[in-house]
Amino acid sequence: MSEVIDEAVRQLNDKTGGSYDGSAKFVITGEGTIMLDEAGARAADEPADVTLTADTETFKSILDGETNPTTAFMTGKLKVDGDMGQAMKLASVL
Repeated sequence: MSEVIDEAVRQLNDKTGGSYDGSAKFVITGEGTIMLDEAGARAADEPADVTLTADTETFKSILDGETNPTTAFMTGKLKVDGDMGQAMKLASVL
């Protein structure tokens, strides 16, 4: 597993308190996939309510609070497939 995925899993668990009401998949281009659900964040690739795809730089910037997820989506840096309600809920957590 890559260091980027390891760090992202840690940050997501910190931000969500180790659980999330729903399911989301984060695809970090060139690095791997993270699942977030009631069990917390972990490196995995499973079906989810919403899938968010971004490059490493964009994803790190969102997790660090430097980039607003909605802005990243509107500028094409973050792709969202699936339940937009879940995506909006995630935006408030991130």
